[in-house]
Amino acid sequence: MTGKSIRYALGLLLAFVPAAICAQYTQPVQTGNGAYTQSSYADMISGKKAKKNKVPNVREQYEQNLKKRHIQRIDRSGMNATFIPKGLWMTGATVNYRTWENENENLLVLKNLNMDGHIFSVAPYVGYFVGNNLALGVRYNYSRYYFFLGNLDLKLGEGLSIDLEDLYYLEHRHEASFFLRRYMPLFGSKIFGAFAEVRATYSHANGKNSSGRREGNINTLDGTYETVNKLQLGVTPGLCVFVTDFAAIETSIGVLGLDYKWSSFKNLHPNSTEYEYGHNRSGGVNFRFNIFTVNIGMTFYL
Repeated sequence: MTGKSIRYALGLLLAFVPAAICAQYTQPVQTGNGAYTQSSYADMISGKKAKKNKVPNVREQYEQNLKKRHIQRIDRSGMNATFIPKGLWMTGATVNYRTWENENENLLVLKNLNMDGHIFSVAPYVGYFVGNNLALGVRYNYSRYYFFLGNLDLKLGEGLSIDLEDLYYLEHRHEASFFLRRYMPLFGSKIFGAFAEVRATYSHANGKNSSGRREGNINTLDGTYETVNKLQLGVTPGLCVFVTDFAAIETSIGVLGLDYKWSSFKNLHPNSTEYEYGHNRSGGVNFRFNIFTVNIGMTFYL
């Protein structure tokens, strides 16, 4: 065979080989879902590659990120457990009493301290449970404040001292309030619980404060008589412990809230028989614990 014939034969072979390969890959490919030709299979593969390379939609990506960052709600089912059922009545009273007495006491710069005083209050109340753990009620509160400073020497250094004596203060206060109280069992207990009480209160007080004394022909008495009215909206958190099925011991502390006060007063000066009259108005919002309203009482549930 000549060289020219060999080259002609190789050319025919190279021409038929690609056609045979193409014919082979155009045969149906049997899969579990049916038969596909190789061209359709190639298109399917190229489609999958294109899908993998596709840029994700911005909105879809944003929603996916929100789902990943979503904070699950806290399970508060325990807080909704029935601690005191609907339809019961509650009645009871709280009592608060604090007293102090100092005689010839020296405390750092305070010398010759003579002082005594007390705070007393009693508050009966009644309420009705309009729902599970939720009560509406009314309360009356009587308070008495007494303070007497016999003597106090304040020594702040050489040539600087302040002497106080015969300072007196007395106040009687009457309060009426409506309250809404919500109970919550502690750790799922039927004995230990906490409550939060919202109060709307009106109070009326009469008080007097004075300094000096009246002895024989000597009169250094200087004082003020005052009448005070106040409206207040406050919160009172507390704890209760059931000692029987129908009685619980409670303790609470007042948290000051929104208040408005208006007062009138008259001043009396030494060796005078005429009064000077005046008035005062104040109000504001202040949430803080009031240590003078720590109360302990007994409540009955009927």
